[in-house]
Amino acid sequence: MLGNSGLQVGPLGVAGGYGIGEKPLLQAFERGVNYWYHGSLRGRGMTAAIRSIAASGRRDQLVVVLQSYSRWAWLLERTFTSGLRSLGLDYADVLLLGLFNNSPPPAIIERAMRLKEQGLARHIAISAHRRAAYAEYVAGGQYDVFHVRYSAAHAGAEVDVCPKLAAEDRPGIVAYTATRWGQLLDPMRMPPGQLPLRGRDCYRFVLTNSDFNVCMTGPRSAVELNEALATLDEGPLTPEEDRRVRVIGQHVRGQRNWYQRMRSGRGLILSGRS
Repeated sequence: MLGNSGLQVGPLGVAGGYGIGEKPLLQAFERGVNYWYHGSLRGRGMTAAIRSIAASGRRDQLVVVLQSYSRWAWLLERTFTSGLRSLGLDYADVLLLGLFNNSPPPAIIERAMRLKEQGLARHIAISAHRRAAYAEYVAGGQYDVFHVRYSAAHAGAEVDVCPKLAAEDRPGIVAYTATRWGQLLDPMRMPPGQLPLRGRDCYRFVLTNSDFNVCMTGPRSAVELNEALATLDEGPLTPEEDRRVRVIGQHVRGQRNWYQRMRSGRGLILSGRS
């Protein structure tokens, strides 16, 4: 169950905006991957796959998430309803308010709640990078799902978010950026003597933490999606695996990226995937 939302979900979620095609998405759906994020980049593969599942009479088995980064209420509604029309759907299971590090303006909340009252959005979710924001959001009571940045390189949610949510009647918790935008997979960023992590290692790290209901994946190809699906076969990390992943995560976290170097005024060195 996705927190107190009443939605049944598989442990892996999939984003459709990175190039993944219809066929592998349908195959993933058969494996129980039913939390589908149709975000700002609404890929044709996911559009076609959602339409296909709905046409087969299994719409109720799919959890469709439509995201909006809009800071204007009228645009929020316009992009959301446009997304529904493009999918041929009467409703989305989740309307995700994207990247609000502070509480959204009242007009945004009011418009989102109106969409929920109209039955166009069944549940409201919110994401943020500022972890302290979630304590404020749970107190407000408007949100059914939290999208939380969490990986071996950004493990602060273990202290700043999850323990602050009540054990009962808690929102669903979905992890995103499990690979830290691919940095945890990059051989150039590894500690000396360490092999890079695989996608499945990153997703297993997230799902080993029972506080998280879903771990998002963003595959560009069937190969990457199959790598993510291996998570379902291998299950939680062993304690030894967990220690290794955390060591790599801390090492990657400690590296200064190009943006930080640029802002520091100490010059800019670009190499590999930096």
